[in-house]
Amino acid sequence: MSGYPMLAGLRILEVAQLAPSSVGGHLADLGAEVLKVESGPLGDPVRVGGALAVGGPDGPAFMHLRWNRGKKSVRLDLRSAEGKEAFLKLAEASDAVIEGTRAGYLDWLGLGHPVLAERNPAIVLCCVSGLGSDGPYRRLGSGGPVFDAYAGLREVTTPDEPPTRGMAGATSPSIAMYALGAYGAMGLLAAVHEARNTGRGRQLEIAGIDVAATWIPDEIDAALNTGRTVPRDGWLPDGRLPDWPRLEAYRTKDGGAMLMGAHVEKFWRNFCLAVGRGDLLEIDLSSADEGAVGRAETVWRELRGIFLERTRAEWIDLFLAHDVAGGPVNTFAELVEDRHYNARATTYTVGDGRGGSLRLPASAVRLPGEEFAPELAPLLGADTAAVLRDVAGYSDEEAARLAEG
Repeated sequence: MSGYPMLAGLRILEVAQLAPSSVGGHLADLGAEVLKVESGPLGDPVRVGGALAVGGPDGPAFMHLRWNRGKKSVRLDLRSAEGKEAFLKLAEASDAVIEGTRAGYLDWLGLGHPVLAERNPAIVLCCVSGLGSDGPYRRLGSGGPVFDAYAGLREVTTPDEPPTRGMAGATSPSIAMYALGAYGAMGLLAAVHEARNTGRGRQLEIAGIDVAATWIPDEIDAALNTGRTVPRDGWLPDGRLPDWPRLEAYRTKDGGAMLMGAHVEKFWRNFCLAVGRGDLLEIDLSSADEGAVGRAETVWRELRGIFLERTRAEWIDLFLAHDVAGGPVNTFAELVEDRHYNARATTYTVGDGRGGSLRLPASAVRLPGEEFAPELAPLLGADTAAVLRDVAGYSDEEAARLAEG
């Protein structure tokens, strides 16, 4: 059911909602069997999260299709004695459990790591939350924008008039919310590796605010070490290199844009010779003296005019022909039409469950010779009876009864 075969034989029991579901999503993409435990009439709220419904007004959300693809949905009431016992039986046959709700949820249910370890000493419990299990903010509700705002990653505006687009004070996408899944998957796999060597599992924690707070070394690490740094020779006082115009975006003739990445001298020389502007090579863009700002701004103005002479497609061809670093600046709509995007195994096609098909992004992990083709994210509770029978050892009749309840 999952995408690649690398994690075949790894079974994960997931109790997660919204962004923490992406932890199990990454693992399912790489071949793990992920049993997603859901409850209530709607299950994971990410099923209907976001402004777009796929296929119709009652259709699923794209985040659900991405983060829950290749999983099996098991509907259990973990507040009931029967539901708890079924969960523990599944844990006995699993390598790890993902708790992806507010910190301490499984402890509150009486299903925390000590209880799980009694049934399966090698079990790993990966706790994924927004604000973590300790600290004065631990009881605050949170979400993706909160993680980034907390860690200084999000430029938040407080307008005097109601904003017309975007939410949470900014229009930029969340960073930590999407990075959370990768960190969680990495930590869980490391813990399972350890448990297979030692026979003992452990509990680990991944918090969205911690992901955000470790994201940018040059900023956060410097703030932790005030007074321990000095300006590095060769950099401008504003933190840029003297050759910053060689690392800038420029508007093209057709209204598009190209991002130049010619910081390396070879690429800069290739560019200048390709456009017949060898004179720009005579301008010193390496010295950080008093004239550095003026020289850089002169080059920037020249480059603005040069890039307006060709379309974005023409610039891509020139960069390729003359070995110049850089690339196109795309919108999302332009990205999916980009020739490089479509030349790689960037997407896959899957049935939409309504007689049609969907084209969805593949995993960022690529395996030469292997096709990435996970099944569509499951309907709520679709696999309850089969999983309880095949994994937890219930009889057909018991499994069917629990599935109906």
